[in-house]
Amino acid sequence: MAQDGKKGRAPASASPWPIALAGLVALAVAMGLGRFAFTPLLPMMLNDGVLDLPAASWLASANYFGYLLGAMLCTLQPWLWARFRWLPLLAYSSLVRAGLLATGLLTLAMAWQAPAAWPWLRFAAGVASAVVFVFTSGWCLSRLARLGLPALGGVIYAGPGAGIVVSGLFASGMVAWHWRAATGWLIFGVLAFALTALVWHSLRGGDERLAPRGLPPASQIGVASPQHGHAEMGLLTLAYGLAGFGYIITATFLPVIARAALPGSAWLDLFWPIFGLGVMAGALLATRVSPARDFRVLLAVCYFLQALGISVSLWSPSLAGFALGSLMLGLPFTAITFFAMQEVRRLRPNTVASFMGLLTATYGVGQILGPPLVALLLRRAPSADAGFSLSLVIAASALLVGAAMYGWLARVYPVLKKHPIEQSR
Repeated sequence: MAQDGKKGRAPASASPWPIALAGLVALAVAMGLGRFAFTPLLPMMLNDGVLDLPAASWLASANYFGYLLGAMLCTLQPWLWARFRWLPLLAYSSLVRAGLLATGLLTLAMAWQAPAAWPWLRFAAGVASAVVFVFTSGWCLSRLARLGLPALGGVIYAGPGAGIVVSGLFASGMVAWHWRAATGWLIFGVLAFALTALVWHSLRGGDERLAPRGLPPASQIGVASPQHGHAEMGLLTLAYGLAGFGYIITATFLPVIARAALPGSAWLDLFWPIFGLGVMAGALLATRVSPARDFRVLLAVCYFLQALGISVSLWSPSLAGFALGSLMLGLPFTAITFFAMQEVRRLRPNTVASFMGLLTATYGVGQILGPPLVALLLRRAPSADAGFSLSLVIAASALLVGAAMYGWLARVYPVLKKHPIEQSR
């Protein structure tokens, strides 16, 4: 068993479940609360009169720009550390801890009634969430693979769904009690710190740490490095970016769209938690998938299911339609991430964190494009309903294109040998 960087001290967790659960909680805080709490709180902010829809779109984009920058920093980390040799080679687990603390502080700060500061706070929260996502994925997946249980990595991607469910149910209660959005931000900030404290001890140790270009992380030394061309990796990256664009419109504006379609319904605030439950269920189902399966085929199926979920909401803007659409959008949400990150481990085993950052950055570009598109269409459409409908059609079409790309990759670049995740022990 590898040492955690301090001579003579064993890793924080020698069994897989503490690792997987620590990753789940870390992503619940950074993604489910730090990023996606904005969605259930958005109707409250609109009702409080502190935002309008165009401003909300740009506020969402600020978070996505931060997410993109954080992902790019993760991608460029080996090159930056090769150029600036004095930079510390921090452990992945230390970066995750720092990102979680930042997430709690930035979430609390959103309660500050200073709208001019909100874009910067959301931007910084995006940076923190990308750092936590990339290095939690790298730390957990590497350690679980070395323990011989790579499929258990799907558990960590239930974290965003768990955070979404919690934030959605809390927001539903706050709407019923006529609380202000600022109170919601305070509650979520405190909750982020409480959850971080629960896994603080587990999030330590391991030899997964930053490394300069040309020197693979210690956890990857000795792992076979099969040759895969730039075209294969480039198409995988582009297809993954389409997922960011395809889901973001529905995920960001779902409560607003539902309120417009079903005014006065008592179920309005439950569609977002249903989406979160779908995310959790899909991530847990992904743990049952054999590592020997072609993840690109699974990704194509996930994209098609999300496109179908968006279409259901369009075809039937009713209680049943929104509930089913939310579930179908959520089921593949983080399963897509899990399958894509495992595919990165297959294609680039010696530079996993860097290329995880690349995919995350491309995903972030897709997310950035979504909200401004909605703002543009809302301005030009004859009604808000028409603007949202056209946005959803475009999003579903992007997902179908991504599914076709994965199908083409699976056909042109077949998997010819054993998955290297199983060789990484």
